[in-house]
Amino acid sequence: MHRSTAGPIRRTPAIGAVVALAAGMLVTLAPTAAHAAAGAALPFTSVEAESAAGTGTKIGPDYTQGTPASEASGRQAVRLAAGQRVEFTVPRAANAVNVAYSVPDGQSGSLDVYVNGTRLAKTLPVTSKYSYVDTGWIAGAKTHHFFDNARLLLGRDVQAGDKVAFESTGTQVTVDVADFEQVAAAAAQPAGSVSVVSKGADPSGNGDSTQAFRDAIAAAQGGTVWIPPGDYRITSSLNGVQNVTLQGAGGWYSVVHTSRFIDQSSPSGNVHIKDFAVIGEVTERVDSSPDNFVNGSLGPGSSVSGMWIQHLKVGLWLMGNNDNLVVEKSRILDTTADGLNLNGNARGVVVRDNFLRNQGDDSLAMWSLYAPDTGSSFVNNTISQPNLANGIAIYGGTDISVRNNLISDTNALGSGIAISNQKFLDPFSPLAGTITVDGNTLVRAGALNPNWNHPMGALRVDSYDSAVNATVDITNTTITDSPYSAFEFVSGGGQGYPVRNVNVTEATVRNTGTVVVQAEAQGSAAFKNVTATGVGAAGVYNCPYPANSGTFSLTDGGGNSGWSSTWSDCSSWPQPGQGNPEPDPNRNLAKGRPATATGSQDVYTPGKAVDGDANSYWESANNAFPQSWTVDLGSSYAVRRLVLKLPPSAAWGARTQTVTVLGSTDGSNFSTVVGAQGYRFDPATGNTATVSLPSGANLRYLRLSVSANTGWPAGQFSEVEAYLGS
Repeated sequence: MHRSTAGPIRRTPAIGAVVALAAGMLVTLAPTAAHAAAGAALPFTSVEAESAAGTGTKIGPDYTQGTPASEASGRQAVRLAAGQRVEFTVPRAANAVNVAYSVPDGQSGSLDVYVNGTRLAKTLPVTSKYSYVDTGWIAGAKTHHFFDNARLLLGRDVQAGDKVAFESTGTQVTVDVADFEQVAAAAAQPAGSVSVVSKGADPSGNGDSTQAFRDAIAAAQGGTVWIPPGDYRITSSLNGVQNVTLQGAGGWYSVVHTSRFIDQSSPSGNVHIKDFAVIGEVTERVDSSPDNFVNGSLGPGSSVSGMWIQHLKVGLWLMGNNDNLVVEKSRILDTTADGLNLNGNARGVVVRDNFLRNQGDDSLAMWSLYAPDTGSSFVNNTISQPNLANGIAIYGGTDISVRNNLISDTNALGSGIAISNQKFLDPFSPLAGTITVDGNTLVRAGALNPNWNHPMGALRVDSYDSAVNATVDITNTTITDSPYSAFEFVSGGGQGYPVRNVNVTEATVRNTGTVVVQAEAQGSAAFKNVTATGVGAAGVYNCPYPANSGTFSLTDGGGNSGWSSTWSDCSSWPQPGQGNPEPDPNRNLAKGRPATATGSQDVYTPGKAVDGDANSYWESANNAFPQSWTVDLGSSYAVRRLVLKLPPSAAWGARTQTVTVLGSTDGSNFSTVVGAQGYRFDPATGNTATVSLPSGANLRYLRLSVSANTGWPAGQFSEVEAYLGS
């Protein structure tokens, strides 16, 4: 998806300590007693190179955009110079391996392969051809997509505990992860099917098989097109594909080489595509070109299963009628943009049990353009290393589900999961109904957004272009080793639209780099049974943007622990692992904090009293004493001094306001801190008044109640400043 994610400019945090990969293998996570497992049921087991033996050099961990380690699984990899090797201990019976690797731009080469010390005749080719993608039209993008995947049938069986090594033959190769798999024998041709070879397809890959595929599809209406083992070259996309099954002998055996497989808009449906590979030659991202496995529609009642999809722009870019489509048990690797995008009008689509790695945009997305995606779901998918966006993104739509997915290692411009009203284009259908986000596990998810110059959380709810009014239920979530925050609530377009109706229940947060909750929009969320350990800076960052756009309320539903503190300074971003610093006694605690009032006159809103500008001011409703003004300081403080100001201009005549100071720790129950007194404001002495607070005063919410004003029939403050120092 062509995205522009420019937003408000914020203070940039520096990456500090980050957490290394805890284990060397990526597998489906075991379920808790009451909940399903997260991620796909994978036919392979992945082993990280940094956990293997060898003579290479480990790189990372690194979360800096534009570095190879930041795009690696676990944010670490092993770099091999000529003659160096990395040796994996095989975790399971296997006869095949897929390796994620990177080589320097413009170079190609090979890796020698050793099994238990014996070099195989086969080598594993490596190339930079599909890497180093530049998308200068996308704000915040840098050269990315450093890694690629190469696979090999070993020609023999290996057992758990055996050793498989890869050795560089000359080209520098950075090895990230190896997937070990026991590939079943090639499937036999189904009875009654029409073989593409019988229509003239060339399984050697030398001839053009496009017309043979078209003829086989035409001949097999209502039946099955058989793609025997072999390599087939298609030079233009297929269309008119409907009421037919396309079936291969398995993704390791039947391989179609094309950058555009199906491109069609209005088929009648009942298309079933399964058990072969489509591998393209896409080396750059060109958004105007349909360089996709499927572009458009397969029609209602269709399915995609057991596919290996690689080196395309997008796996499936789906528009039109795809009602009740199922996409399952497939691998989508090395796309320069999205893995799959439901681009509006998707009704009842289920995307489940898939593996996606190394996408150049959102790995899985629903984008409700032209018509809402409705009643569709992403379920039990494993997603690794999207390098320019989110693991899963929901842009609008009605009654959407995101369940039991395992997402790891998001990079720039992305969260693990984004629930968003970012529209990109019109007409757009915002989030509506109930958005269910349940049972997901996010590992090292979240990133620094170079456009906003601030971090993006592992799970983000974003009122980018309009308020989030749908019910968003986030349940049974596990967030581990996020480099920044766990949950983020933001209005990413900078307009301050509210995020409402969010419920976060039963979440476990471990080793988050900065905060558990990063609240940057007005609105509210309820939290229940959310536990956190290893919090890097503070529990909550609560600083809605723009300043004075409104407050964000966190409702404590009980059972929460480990994240009660609040970041103390909205003028700075917490850095990973730094802890919550002691506030400066000379810092104005009220500046930029959310402010409310019982009433305001015209444009003289409550936020004017904390905007740092003594010439702007809050004025209450007129002739309606008493009136009160309240500010949320973010945490409880031992405030000892208030400075109350009116504009310093001589045009403001001297006056006395009668003010009562009240305080609260919860925003509901207020007590009097300083009783009603008259405070003199005189332009000759700067139009300021100082209020001393008693030593026992500890408050988070500061309220000033004005019951009289000799200069005007309203409460008036241009600035309210709160200090720890007396």
